[in-house]
Amino acid sequence: MSELAPDRPENVHWQATDVSREQRANLKNQKPAVLWLTGISGAGKSTIANLVEKKLASMNRHTFLLDGDNVRHGLSKDLGFTDADRFENIRRVGEVAKLLTDAGLIVITAFISPFRAERRRLREMIAPGEFFEIFIDTPLAQAEARDEKGLYKKARSGQLEDFTGIDSPYEPPEAPELRIDTTVLTPEQAADAIIAMLTPEQ
Repeated sequence: MSELAPDRPENVHWQATDVSREQRANLKNQKPAVLWLTGISGAGKSTIANLVEKKLASMNRHTFLLDGDNVRHGLSKDLGFTDADRFENIRRVGEVAKLLTDAGLIVITAFISPFRAERRRLREMIAPGEFFEIFIDTPLAQAEARDEKGLYKKARSGQLEDFTGIDSPYEPPEAPELRIDTTVLTPEQAADAIIAMLTPEQ
């Protein structure tokens, strides 16, 4: 198995390229950013993220949307939902988001990302001023009542373990760039608030 082991960092060297991330962003006439939507399952992250991307596309912005469920079908299909696997899932997504900002894109994400430590690590990965933590704040009772995927029901019955909000914790952001109160704002209004926060940077 040793011949199949990945190269260690000391054997891997960074390959310089002639086109810079600044040039790529200038070609797109925009400032790269990561809009990181976090919140419990059923909070409305995916719905809001999709609306944000649609609105940015109508403004001729170059975007890419990374959604938690979609990533689990490919990039992280080998991972479960233990704390360690969740950290690894978010690490991978963070690396992808970083590459996409290097390409000059505005990256919108929709991930529960329940732990403050993992979100702090994400912020450290992304270039200064380009990471926006957006807390989609929804009461557990409201999210559970919505339960379109039936996940809370499965978690309550014991069919689904390590489910955030039931038997696994969610640590709310302490100082997000933006907090969206879904008891007050509709998804459309939430998307508009995110655009309003971002556009001064664009």
